[in-house]
Amino acid sequence: MPRNISDRELEQKQQNLEYQNGELRVFVADILPREFHLREQMEDRMRELENLVNTYGWIVILEHIQNKSVPDYNTFIGEWRLDEIIEQMKLEKANVLILGNILKASQIYKINEKLKPIGAKAWDRVDLILKIFERHAQSKEAKLQIELASIKHMGPRIFDMGIELGKQGWKGRWETNTEIMKRHLQKRERAIKEELEHCAKVRAQHRQGRNRKWISTVWVVGYTNAGKSTLTNALTKKGVLAEDKLFATLGTSVGKMFIEAKYNEVSWEYIPPREVLINDTIGFIRDLPPNLIDAFSSTLEDSIESDILLHVIDVSDPKAQIKIEVVNEILEKIWAKQPRIHVLNKLDQIDEKSMLEELKGYLEEEEIVCISAEKKDWLDDLKDIIIQHL
Repeated sequence: MPRNISDRELEQKQQNLEYQNGELRVFVADILPREFHLREQMEDRMRELENLVNTYGWIVILEHIQNKSVPDYNTFIGEWRLDEIIEQMKLEKANVLILGNILKASQIYKINEKLKPIGAKAWDRVDLILKIFERHAQSKEAKLQIELASIKHMGPRIFDMGIELGKQGWKGRWETNTEIMKRHLQKRERAIKEELEHCAKVRAQHRQGRNRKWISTVWVVGYTNAGKSTLTNALTKKGVLAEDKLFATLGTSVGKMFIEAKYNEVSWEYIPPREVLINDTIGFIRDLPPNLIDAFSSTLEDSIESDILLHVIDVSDPKAQIKIEVVNEILEKIWAKQPRIHVLNKLDQIDEKSMLEELKGYLEEEEIVCISAEKKDWLDDLKDIIIQHL
């Protein structure tokens, strides 16, 4: 039987694989409540989890969905099922096990202990999202926000690791190491918060400056990969990175949209030209970790202060209605109460017009405009509605 390798050796092994462009092969697993009507929803969650893995640059080689009413207290998926998965991972030379849920600190610790002999590591869904954010972050502020979220996520695990090792008879030495790490993280958390507070003050000064100049702001929101950055580029020529990947945009990007002077076709009232700031920021996703929302609060302040929300929706997505609800829940959590325009995007990608009519019916009491951001079709209709609100 191979010897147990240390956490440091395991981390180094995986970092070497990534550095050398080696293939990190991933096994994804989750549990499914026994209610049959939730099966389709779970399959959709697994597809999204696979997309997250692909976004990070890894490859999913195996997946497992288990019917289980209640997660196992110790290992989430159950001891014997975990043993089966480990055997499959050995055969397929899988390096990483990703669980599609948020696990307790003790659960992820125990799973990792069982994975050590095969040189593999376990992450939960939050770990994966944080790693994607860490890889894609460009600005100093985004990097600080992600580090803060990671500290909040890792803190309980360090405490739990100390308890587990204490039970195993290493109490004196490991309790000391755990306390040292906890103090280090607490000190780093305070330092990050101070830096983010400074960023928030600078941002507030910029907002005040815009208010003095009577410049209106519009916040582009939506589920990740709905086409927010493509729309921002189409309206402002800002050149925001727009990729067919989850979380292609992490930081906040502000561009100017220029609206030419015109006459109102009904009243013949003259409408002067004006500039509007379009604010594109992080895409939302179901079960977005609360720590991540908290960490990005200073970035989201700009959005909460904006005059209008453009909620971008991918009309070609069969799960559009579910994703609309996810976005609405997050907007409610951050107290975003502005007037909202629902932008039905990717109209050029719809094969069945019934999908569009069904979505319109679902949003019947909401303000709607249909566009194709990529083709730049019907953008004038969107600009007219924005001006009416402003």
